[in-house]
Amino acid sequence: MNDPSEDMTSSIAWLDDLVDACRERRHRGVIWIPASPETAHALALSLWWARTWQAPLWVGQAAPSESINVLAPRQARTRLGREHDLIIIDAGAESGFDPDAFGALSGTLRAGGLLVVLTPAEWAGGQARPDADYARLAHWPHASTTLSAHYLARLARSLLRAPSIWCWPDEHATPCPGRLPEASASAESAPDDACMTHDQQEAVHRLTRLRRRRPVVLSADRGRGKSAALGIAAARRLAAGETTLWVTAPRRAAVEPLFERLAALYPHGHRAEARFHVTLEAGECEVRFLAPDAVMAALSEPDVDRHAPPTLFVDEAAAIPTPLLARWLDAFPRLAFATTVHGYEGTGRGFQVRFYARLSRRTPDWREIHLHEPVRWADGDPLERLTRDMLLLDAVPADDGEADAALAAEPLHIRWLDREALAHDEHALKALFGLLVQAHYRTTPSDLRQLLDGPDVRIAVAYAGDTCLGVCQVQAEGGFPDDLAERVVLGERRPRGHLLAQSLAAHGGWQTALTSRWWRIMRIAVHPAARRRGVGRALVEAVATAARTHGIVHLGVSFGAEATLIAFWRRLGFISLRLGLTREAASGEHALMMGQALTSRAETSLSPWTNDFQHLLPSLLAFELAHLDIDVVTALLHEGAVPEVNADLCARLERFAQGSGELSLARPWLCRAWLAWWRRQPQETCDETLDEDTRALHDWAATLFQGSDVEAMRVMGRQARLAHWRRLAGLLRCRLMPTP
Repeated sequence: MNDPSEDMTSSIAWLDDLVDACRERRHRGVIWIPASPETAHALALSLWWARTWQAPLWVGQAAPSESINVLAPRQARTRLGREHDLIIIDAGAESGFDPDAFGALSGTLRAGGLLVVLTPAEWAGGQARPDADYARLAHWPHASTTLSAHYLARLARSLLRAPSIWCWPDEHATPCPGRLPEASASAESAPDDACMTHDQQEAVHRLTRLRRRRPVVLSADRGRGKSAALGIAAARRLAAGETTLWVTAPRRAAVEPLFERLAALYPHGHRAEARFHVTLEAGECEVRFLAPDAVMAALSEPDVDRHAPPTLFVDEAAAIPTPLLARWLDAFPRLAFATTVHGYEGTGRGFQVRFYARLSRRTPDWREIHLHEPVRWADGDPLERLTRDMLLLDAVPADDGEADAALAAEPLHIRWLDREALAHDEHALKALFGLLVQAHYRTTPSDLRQLLDGPDVRIAVAYAGDTCLGVCQVQAEGGFPDDLAERVVLGERRPRGHLLAQSLAAHGGWQTALTSRWWRIMRIAVHPAARRRGVGRALVEAVATAARTHGIVHLGVSFGAEATLIAFWRRLGFISLRLGLTREAASGEHALMMGQALTSRAETSLSPWTNDFQHLLPSLLAFELAHLDIDVVTALLHEGAVPEVNADLCARLERFAQGSGELSLARPWLCRAWLAWWRRQPQETCDETLDEDTRALHDWAATLFQGSDVEAMRVMGRQARLAHWRRLAGLLRCRLMPTP
């Protein structure tokens, strides 16, 4: 397509008025073009060439003009930390609407800029069909064109009801102007030259004065300058004499504003990959970025003093699992957590529910600072409001009072929801999705599309009256023909989807995992006020009952291995089938797959899989999983048959306890004795209420199965360690067969 003519550019004289109004208000404007691809591209190109924009960005699958470089939606995160005056998102049928790209890029548009969204013409009537991006959603045997498009139709309705959007359907129509919010009063500048607002100044003040065992939690919506506050505080900590500070986040791009502030405050510093070096009067100083899964390992580096580790700043903490955050809480005396409240990846509300209680228990003097004032745009920004509505970033469940009242007044009942009806019921959708967002450490905009349009997805919801108290999202898997299943096992095919069934087949060699039919529980969430009241169990039992009526023989689940979650699923009758050998970079956890047989015949087929896992586990713990967290190790070792305890085993324990033999030679039968003791314990033994001797026996699994000692043992010499092990052997002997 050629550049627009003078006639086309003259037809958008209103553009200057829109841009001027946005700049005056420090808002970002939104133009919606629902039209055919040819018309939409022509109108968008006329906007592109009408002004001299700073860093304009066109997002789509194909270039609309030879002179424009297009950014593919999957590359959207590469733009995080940058700013644009104009962003054109081609969400036409051939490019498709990428929810994650839209969420990420909306925050890179600066005040006074314009976001232009191109959509199919039918969106103007609130209608939609699956677009090209639905190819990522479809899995075998479904084609993208056969899926529903409830999510896209809801987006169209969101655009139609948004009051501040300028709709421009074709070149002959006069744009329908949106109502721009009134100009807000200018925020009073902060007296600190480096800070933009009083909120940010207070945050920097707190971060530069971190005290031992008094973490700071910095929460804010996007655009409030929390990452920049971390950067300013990091610079001031270096200036005060700190030589090393570590920073972590789910993605390196998330902390780009932090490093930008460092570079601005110390222009003579040096940026090298994930580090910023600067020479100050105190000498060489460094701020270093580490991926979440590398933080604990870095503490073991030779130049790190584990008794006085660096300060740790955690950005986008809501997108990191609670168990990993808790390990850092124990390992770093001085640390700060920053989290986005309404974010496109992880949310502060879920972070509050999952982590604040643990903070209060372990570090009761922690403090929270919330940034209210926007830095990059003004209050009432139209794009911020639209993004929240379209992506349901502000979805919240019922408040605790409403949930308590409903539980007291109404019996619990389970409903299976129709997804088309759900997409039209904003109140029900927000309550349901708000629960999922709150319960899971990472929820992205595309998860809402999966919920509404994913193939073979079912939704069970627990209600008391009309109050949503729990939700379970289920995905059908398996049912492969024998020939395709065989090719998957041989590594010749890997069809899209079927996460659990394909993983068991490809990595475990179990072809029947693919030919069998599964329902995998993708997500389950229970309202905080309704936990420990049987809501989760009721949902899973309802799923199992419905599955049997549909001829499903297995239930499955896959999640980041964590002791309390393993205990939850085991109480419901699930058994471990496979554990990932590496930690996920963002979560820091190993993926665990568990299953439950729904028929006696299915139980017969499931038994060899779990037996294989239990036999393989000790070998993995000794090698590939030697650094697996001890609570996860013991939770997994709790499964399986209880080894026989006889007089010979007890005599061996007694001899070792009395001073005979070395650990290496006694390890095989010590492991057997330990398993015999541990598998007799109730599952609840995995919690934090163990007495001192039981905790010592519990932690001994690290030595027996992983060849390592827990932290307290590392300060002992060889003889002290051996004496400690002999004492534990004596304890084990008494607990296995107490003396009459």
